[in-house]
Amino acid sequence: MKYIVIVADGMSDYPLEELEGRTPLEKAKTPNMDYIAKKGQVGRASMVPRGMPPGSDVANLSIFGYNPKEYYTGRGPIEAANLGIKLSAGEVAFRCNLVTISGEIMTDYSSGHISTKEASMIIDILNQRLANKYIQFYCGTSYRHILCIKPMSKYPKFTAHCAPPHDITGKEISRYLPDGPGDQFLIDLMEMSNNILMNHEVNQVRVDLKENPANMIWLWGQGQKPNIPSFYSRFKIKGSVISAVDLIKGMGRLMGLSVVDVPNITGYYDTDYAAKADYALKSLEEKDFVLIHVEAPDEASHNGDLREKIAAIENIDKEIVSKCIDYMKKRGNCRLLVLPDHPTPVKLRTHTRDAICYTMCGEGIAADNNMSYSEYISKNSEHNFKDGYKLMEAFI
Repeated sequence: MKYIVIVADGMSDYPLEELEGRTPLEKAKTPNMDYIAKKGQVGRASMVPRGMPPGSDVANLSIFGYNPKEYYTGRGPIEAANLGIKLSAGEVAFRCNLVTISGEIMTDYSSGHISTKEASMIIDILNQRLANKYIQFYCGTSYRHILCIKPMSKYPKFTAHCAPPHDITGKEISRYLPDGPGDQFLIDLMEMSNNILMNHEVNQVRVDLKENPANMIWLWGQGQKPNIPSFYSRFKIKGSVISAVDLIKGMGRLMGLSVVDVPNITGYYDTDYAAKADYALKSLEEKDFVLIHVEAPDEASHNGDLREKIAAIENIDKEIVSKCIDYMKKRGNCRLLVLPDHPTPVKLRTHTRDAICYTMCGEGIAADNNMSYSEYISKNSEHNFKDGYKLMEAFI
């Protein structure tokens, strides 16, 4: 049996007046997702356990079939794993965004989706000016990077509450600075980064080009190395992951899954959707499972861009889902699952913990005679996974 999972990050949404009461998924042209719904089942699953933050880290652990309450230690160490960072005992890894601050306002959580080339120059100067035997910056992709801090006698713990920057766009940062054990050390680092980066040559050029400068770091998502059992030990199949973001690739590495490198994928609107499908299907020549993750719908939602969100959903359907359906038809003995990790409503521009809608079909999956795939249909389905991590068990 071959298993294909397609994760459209943040795809679920709320009905919108400008769409005449429809969601972006219901408005989008998705004949291939609808085909899966007609041939199989539509249901809902709660990927974020009660009391946990509705982030992609928690939600995707559930998608992979792991109970977040048991295995989640923070987003930073998961992304660090993809960068090959080996955390020592007590060492804490933070997600380190390059952000744009205007006065006291979080203007842009991604610095205009700064290029990795520009970002690497900024990370270099931060290491030159701020790194020491306790702290080290690591360059990731675009605006997404890692800061690791070793234990210090003055700061034995870094368990301060840190707000995700994409949750506070347009808000005063003073209300959302780290709060709790180690908070002042983190705040000092962020403020020092602002002083260093304000006049950095990369930012001078970006301002001249009317692009948002990366004039501060924002620290969040911290944690220590998790202890996650392999995907093979859980499900007795070997597989791969395809994504442009360190979070999903790091999760795959921690689970012993192969990470497939695909040229020209960006984690943004301009990603190469078709290449993701092509490389995923090729990986099934040697493996039995592949998860394809697409960040674009989530980025559009964080930007409040309804048009781009609908376009991203349609691109996933046309360029990825269609190819996977063709593969399933030709090969047989295959199952296909499409779902978001969490809702990211365009109007809210942040994640929510609402249940997501999924659809799956293939060998051994009975058809429920649904007409299409949507949030509305999922709410009326008999398939309801209150523990979302159990969906993968049912799928496999």
